[in-house]
Amino acid sequence: MGLGIYISVPFCKTKCSYCNFASDVFSRAVFERYVDRVCLDIASAEQIAEEVDGRIEREVDSIYLGGGTPTVLDAGQLQRMFDAVREQFSVQPDAEITVECAPGTLSPAVLESLLCCGVNRVSLGVQSFEDREAASVGRLHKRTTVLEDIARLRAAGIEDINIDLIAGLPHQTEASWKNSLAETIMTGAPHVSVYMLEVDGDSRLGRELIAGGTRYHAHFVPDEDAVADFYVAACETLDSAGIAQYEISNFARAGFESRHNLKYWTRRPYLGFGVDAHSMLVSKVDAAASVRFSAADSLERYVAGSPLLKTAVPRSAALEEVFFLGLRLNRGVDLCKATAQLGSEQVEGTQYTVAELISEELLQRDGDLVRLTPRGRLLSNEVFERFISASDVPAKA
Repeated sequence: MGLGIYISVPFCKTKCSYCNFASDVFSRAVFERYVDRVCLDIASAEQIAEEVDGRIEREVDSIYLGGGTPTVLDAGQLQRMFDAVREQFSVQPDAEITVECAPGTLSPAVLESLLCCGVNRVSLGVQSFEDREAASVGRLHKRTTVLEDIARLRAAGIEDINIDLIAGLPHQTEASWKNSLAETIMTGAPHVSVYMLEVDGDSRLGRELIAGGTRYHAHFVPDEDAVADFYVAACETLDSAGIAQYEISNFARAGFESRHNLKYWTRRPYLGFGVDAHSMLVSKVDAAASVRFSAADSLERYVAGSPLLKTAVPRSAALEEVFFLGLRLNRGVDLCKATAQLGSEQVEGTQYTVAELISEELLQRDGDLVRLTPRGRLLSNEVFERFISASDVPAKA
């Protein structure tokens, strides 16, 4: 598997109330300076890898433009970033090239630009097919906008389409959630991402929920049990329609799994460029370990050339990652492969934790394969936390 390239575009037409990403509404005057900086970093990729002691691959088999809303950039700016990647790397002919789009931003000029850049996959931030729910969190589109965009993408030859949905939006009910799932299936989109609303202090809606307030329609957010039920309903409904779950939040028809995102969960190398973009490369110091690094999480500091934040990942931490990333996948973690990569002593140190989680019906084991149970998926964060210090727990108790 080749290298993955991620490019962050932190610009939006409006900031959704639930959003906790490093994105916001900015003047178009800063777009050009930002693209300049991203292109400069891409041109410096080899030097960056050298500075962090990472091994860099030249073959690229996935490119992902995320945000924010990349399609707020003009056609020339998008083209410049793709050209910068192709000047520094060898992009494979069958590479998966994804761009995130907010419904309603796919103008004819932008769509033509995406095609010229080789884009063959689009992820639409739909969140809900219920206009009231979408509007309550600041989304600017309507149901009809989504359907028009999908028709426009298909007419242009882009069939690989993802639809993002969020369980737990204000005003959402069992009936409205079922309707969003039904509408999603009716579009024929081969990939669906389902996220449960995050309640934390990094978003306006999250802060209001924590405070018990009523701004941003916070008092109309379903309770945790209802959101969990929505998620279970999504798993069952999508699976019955042939859109099988392959990761905690992701579902796809056969052959349409996100190749780029699979790199994150299987610890394959990827390079990120732009605000708050993260990267992981194999370490030059220890081939069994890796190095992670990230760019500044504010536009001002990133454009000013703020230094990268580097974190070495030794074998013990790599094993923790194998579990809390690999267990996100329905196929789970192959203990035999983990042993081959990181050594038997490291893997044996997790056996107590694995056995404990199996007894609690959060994990199940089939030979060398360990995976989450349906209950484990609902409590996945609790499971992942148990592996953070698992290597320090004795194999027998």
